[in-house]
Amino acid sequence: MTADQTLSRSSLPSNPIVLIPSRLASTRLPDKPLADIHGQPMIVHCLRRAHEAGFARVAVACGDEAIAGAVRAAGGEAVMTDPNHPSGSDRIHEALIKLDPEGRHDAVINLQGDLPAIDPAIVAAALAPLADPRIDIATLATPIIDKHEIDDPNVVKAVLSLRPGESIGPALYFSRRPVPGGEGPLWHHIGIYAYRRAALQRFVALPPSPLEQREKLEQLRALENGMRIAAAVVDTLPLGVDTPADLERIRQVMAAQR
Repeated sequence: MTADQTLSRSSLPSNPIVLIPSRLASTRLPDKPLADIHGQPMIVHCLRRAHEAGFARVAVACGDEAIAGAVRAAGGEAVMTDPNHPSGSDRIHEALIKLDPEGRHDAVINLQGDLPAIDPAIVAAALAPLADPRIDIATLATPIIDKHEIDDPNVVKAVLSLRPGESIGPALYFSRRPVPGGEGPLWHHIGIYAYRRAALQRFVALPPSPLEQREKLEQLRALENGMRIAAAVVDTLPLGVDTPADLERIRQVMAAQR
């Protein structure tokens, strides 16, 4: 961060909660959250990674009773939400209201439920940009190393304003195209978000925006409505699970870590 943005850890939200939106509807990998990985459902592994990141409260926002049952059987906290929510943001907003109607949690981290091997330090890093009170939403990015990702529309690029030596900076745009132009790094956006509570409430109340609909990227709704997003740069890209091949790969990776 620049000198005028350098703030103490005391500026961070004091009582964040991690919410993991999860539902069974997956076309490429049916019942994905319940996929077995070394004796535990994938969603339970995600829950444990969040706890290992040091967060006191972690819960799964479930769209299906089977997910809630699996989480509770493992000793985790689960809350049922409308199965027809259009996005994970809408799901965690409903879950937050149900779990914390008194408003004790001042920030919420939206952690994807298909990252069972994520480094807990990466989960914790998502909160760091909120040390700046001017930031509404925090997220993560990592340098694009694989050249095949540059033109892959499934790899979302974050346009970050970063000076040399900085690891946190404003996110000015997100695109499926390789932007910005010119010499310099391209940033692979990692879809983990930390919202200030008021920012999440405002965000889900906004209608879909023109650039959001054009790029099919929900975070552009926030930028188009004047909300400020900042990203922390991390060294590694967490492995996601979307296909049976991804599942087998993550089983092998996690077996090697045991």
